[in-house]
Amino acid sequence: MTMTMTMSLLSSPSQNHLLLKPAHNPLYTASATKPLNSLTRTTTTTRALLSSTKEAVLKDFRHQRALKIISGLQNLDRNNVASVVTAADKGGATHVDIACDPELVKLAISLTSLPVCVSSVDPSAFLAAVQAGATMVEIGNYDSFYEMGRFFSAEEILKLTRETKQILPDITLSVTVPHTLSLPEQGRLAELLQREGVDVIQTEGGKCSTPSKPGVLGLIEKAAPTLAAAYSISRAVTIPVMCSSGLSAVTAPMAITAGAAGVGVGSAVNKLNDVVAMIAEVRSLADALAISQKQANMDQEKTLRWL
Repeated sequence: MTMTMTMSLLSSPSQNHLLLKPAHNPLYTASATKPLNSLTRTTTTTRALLSSTKEAVLKDFRHQRALKIISGLQNLDRNNVASVVTAADKGGATHVDIACDPELVKLAISLTSLPVCVSSVDPSAFLAAVQAGATMVEIGNYDSFYEMGRFFSAEEILKLTRETKQILPDITLSVTVPHTLSLPEQGRLAELLQREGVDVIQTEGGKCSTPSKPGVLGLIEKAAPTLAAAYSISRAVTIPVMCSSGLSAVTAPMAITAGAAGVGVGSAVNKLNDVVAMIAEVRSLADALAISQKQANMDQEKTLRWL
């Protein structure tokens, strides 16, 4: 692909935006200066719009086919973020996850109609990003903090969740359960998060895995901690679980089999140096999940025939 074609990919916005544009975000349509009956009607409309938006954001989780491409919680490189968002859009992902920065949100929604999730560990930062057009927020993607020796307890995660719900009670909320907790502790935290009204639980574990073998076996070893977390947590809660961290096209289908409703992939895409290579990687992930879903449907049909 020529440089002209690549730049065209990065600069050409999607034509059919299905979700809310920042200027029409219902969180900001009500005005305190309106008459009471008008404000009541606006509030009712706002809640209806938010409910509709949440259903759109969670739709692919309901069908166990969500694929979220993650650019990185502390990645503020506009060119890289643009490439990642473009790859997600062109490669067949269902969601994109970027740093919690309003300008990056505006950039992302100019490039894709996919739901845009923003990640942060600062609940107060979410407000401006949602106002800019983000339709999902994520407390998580802690990997960069682990590298600095910063860890998060279950109590701190619950506190961050409650603060976020207080600021944005109706936004679609995903929370990552730290892999530094034991599997029973992860399951318990997930249960508490569900009670707090969290919509999606995300797992992690790739950073703590040190594969000893090359090739496919190494990829499976790399994914083992997050696959184990997805298996355990999906049996502790009834809300969707997103398996993330250390996944590849080889292990993404295993996550769905383990009980996840979707997968999140970051470094396998955002560390590539070329947008075309990024698109190819996302496509391989999307194809792997599609094959997994097709096989699950066939297995279900076989089971029904036996009954």
